[in-house]
Amino acid sequence: MIGWRFSQYLDSGDAQSPFERLLKIFQELLIHTSGDVEESLSWLTELDKQYNLTTPDYGIADFIEDLKDRGYIQRNRDQDGRPLDFTPTKKMEVALRRQALDDIFDQLKKSKKGNHNTRTVGQGDETTSELRPFEFGDTLDNIAISESLKNAQINHGIDDFMLTEKDLEVHETYFQSQTSTVLMIDISHSMILYGEDRITPAKKVAMALAELITTRYPKDTLDIIVFGNDAWQIEIKDLPYLQVGPYHTNTVAGMELAMDILRKRKNPNKQIMMITDGKPTCIKRGKKYYKNSFGLDQKILNRTLSLAVKCRKLQIPITTFMIARDPYLVRFVDQFTKANNGKAFYSSLDGLGEFIFMDYKQNKRKRKNR
Repeated sequence: MIGWRFSQYLDSGDAQSPFERLLKIFQELLIHTSGDVEESLSWLTELDKQYNLTTPDYGIADFIEDLKDRGYIQRNRDQDGRPLDFTPTKKMEVALRRQALDDIFDQLKKSKKGNHNTRTVGQGDETTSELRPFEFGDTLDNIAISESLKNAQINHGIDDFMLTEKDLEVHETYFQSQTSTVLMIDISHSMILYGEDRITPAKKVAMALAELITTRYPKDTLDIIVFGNDAWQIEIKDLPYLQVGPYHTNTVAGMELAMDILRKRKNPNKQIMMITDGKPTCIKRGKKYYKNSFGLDQKILNRTLSLAVKCRKLQIPITTFMIARDPYLVRFVDQFTKANNGKAFYSSLDGLGEFIFMDYKQNKRKRKNR
C-alpha cells in the first residue's frame, strides 16, 4: 500500500450507505489497478484493516455480494465451466466514467445537450433572447410572432391592420459547431517513473472527457489513441484498463494516426488533445525504430515539428497538456505549439482535468461568414 493515500475518501461523515462509501473507494482502486477486481478487493481489505471502513453489520464479504447482485462485477467461466476471476461489467465501466466526470468537473453545471456555442451570432440553431429586424434569408421558424404583430399594430393601426416585411423581427441565434476530437494519451514508461503515478490521473481525465462528450455533446465525436513505441486506437470502454508499457515516446506515430482518423471525419471542426509528460524519443523508419532518450534528438524533433506544421495547414489545432516542468521540455512544447499555432498547458496532475475541460469548451472555430 506504499505510494497512495485514500484519506480523502475516508470518514466523510455523510449520509451514504456502507455500500456507497465502499463503492467510491473500490472504483478508485479499480482505476489504479487497471481494472483488476481481485487486486482492488485485496487493497480494500487492507484499507479496512487500517481504517475500519466496514461495520460489524456490513463487511467486505457483504460488499462483494452487493457488487455481484447489483451488476458491477461478474465471474466468467472457462470452456470447462471452471470459475475465473471477477471482472468489471459494462455497468461498472459506465459508473467509472461518471465518477471521473463528477470528480474532475464537479464545479460545472449541466449544459444543454447538443453542441458548443461559437462567439458569433447569425443563422444558427440555438435561439437567444435578443431580437433584430428581419433580413432576407432568415428562416420563418425564428420570427418573433408577438413582437412582429405588435410592430404592425403600432406602425399601421388597428383599423388598417397589415403585416409587412419591415414589421418583422426575428430571434437572434448562435451557430452550434460540432467538433471531432482525438485524444492522445502517452503510455510510455516515463508515466510511472520516479515513483510518481501520472497514468492514473490521465486515465481519469480521459474517462471524464469521454463521458462529457458522449452524454452532453452527443453530436460530437471522440476518438482515443494511445502512443508508446507505436500508436493504436482504443475504445472508451478500454480506458479503465489502460497500462503503461516499457515504451519510448513516439509522438509522430500518435499524430499520424490522429490525422488519419480526423481525415475520415466529415466534420469541419477538428482538434487533437495530447496528454504527455515528456519529449518525443522515438520515430519509426520503415520497420525499424530510431530511439534516443537523451535530450532532444534533432531528427526526432524535426519529424514531430513537421507534423505540427502539417496539422496547422489542415486547420487541426493541437492542445498539449504537459505533466512536467523541466525547462528543456517546456522549450520543446513551446516550439511544438508555435509550429502548430495551438495551445499548451503546463499543469499539475490536480489541475489537469479542469484545463482539459476549459479548452474543450473554448477551443471552437467561429462560423465563417458566407
